[in-house]
Amino acid sequence: MPNVFGSLHKGTEPRHEQVVFCQDEASGLRAIIAVYSTALGPALGGTRFYPYGSEEEALADVLNLSRGMAYKNALAGLDLGGGKAVIIGDPATDKSEALLRAYGRFVQSLNGRYYTACDVGTFSEDMDIVARESRFVTGRTVAHGGAGDSSILTAFGTYQGMRAAAEHVWGSPSLRGRRVGVEGVGKVGHRLVEHLREDGAEVVVCDVNESAVERLRARHPEVDVVADRDAMVHADLDVYAPCALGGSLNDDTVPALTAKIVCGAANNQLAHTGIEKQLADRGVLYAPDYVVNAGGVIQVADEIHGFDFERARSRATGIFETTKKIFELAADEGVPPAVAADRLAERRMSEIGRLRSILL
Repeated sequence: MPNVFGSLHKGTEPRHEQVVFCQDEASGLRAIIAVYSTALGPALGGTRFYPYGSEEEALADVLNLSRGMAYKNALAGLDLGGGKAVIIGDPATDKSEALLRAYGRFVQSLNGRYYTACDVGTFSEDMDIVARESRFVTGRTVAHGGAGDSSILTAFGTYQGMRAAAEHVWGSPSLRGRRVGVEGVGKVGHRLVEHLREDGAEVVVCDVNESAVERLRARHPEVDVVADRDAMVHADLDVYAPCALGGSLNDDTVPALTAKIVCGAANNQLAHTGIEKQLADRGVLYAPDYVVNAGGVIQVADEIHGFDFERARSRATGIFETTKKIFELAADEGVPPAVAADRLAERRMSEIGRLRSILL
C-alpha cells in the first residue's frame, strides 16, 4: 500500500493534500480523486477509466499522476494546482450514464478544489455527462461550450518539445530525415505522427491495439510497424516517443535504446527514480514528459474562463521555449533534465504559492 500519510522529514517532498475514495454501489462506481497541491490554484487533472488489477494499483497510479499534474501545470505557467482521478473498471463494459453522473456528484462535493477532464478511457462526451452533476468539469465537447478533444494540443505540444530537443542535439528544430519511433498511436500518438510526417520525419510505430495501427496505416501506408515496445526500443531510431501508458523507461529498456532523444506524450515514463541518470549517462536526452505533454492541460484550462483555441494553441507553442530552458538549466547545473524540470516547477510553486499568505 502506498504511503499516503507518511511522516515528513526535512528535505522530503510535500504529501498529497487530499485523497478521496468514492463509491456508488448501485452504478458500480469505484473512484479515487487525489489532490496533490493547490498552491497555485484549484487542482486540475483528468479522469482515467482503467481496469486496474487492484485498489492498491489504482491508488499508486492516481498518487503519481496527481503529483505529475502539479508539476505540469506549474511549468505550463498556469495558475492551477495538480490533481487526478481514476475510475476502476473497464470503460468498454462498465461505463454508464449513472456511473459518470455519480462520479460528477463526488467531483462537485469538492466545491472547486478539483477540476476534472478527459484521460485514458474517458472522452469529451463523457465529460458532458459528468458536467450534468458538477460545475468543475473541463474538456467538454464544442457543442456544449467546451474545448473538445484535448489530444489535439497534447500532440502539438509534444511535437514542440521534440523540436526543442532536436535543436539541442542536432542544432536544428526540425525532424526532417530523422527516424522517430512512436509507441502508442491512440488519441495523442496518431496526431503526433501527423505532425512528424508533415515535418518530413520517418516514422515507425507500435500499439497493443491492432485496429489503431490499421487506422493509422490507412492514412499513412509509408509508416513502418514493429511488434511491440521491446522491438521499438531495439530499433534503429533517432527519437523514441512513448505515447502509451507510463513506465516505458526502465532498467531493461534504457540500456537497449539506440535513440539519442526520448520525447513522448505518455505520463510517468520513468519507471523509478534513477532512470533519468541512466539516460544521461548513456548520452540520451530526455525531454521530461510532464513538460512536453502539457498542451492538453493548457487546452482544457483555457476552457475555465471561456475557450479560445488560437489563444490556447499560442500558449502551447511556448512548450518549445520551456523545454529549451530546461535543457539549458540542466547543462548549467550539471543535472539531468528531469531534475532541472522538477526544480523549476518547485520554484514556481513555492514563489507564487507563498503569495497566498498576503491577505486581501
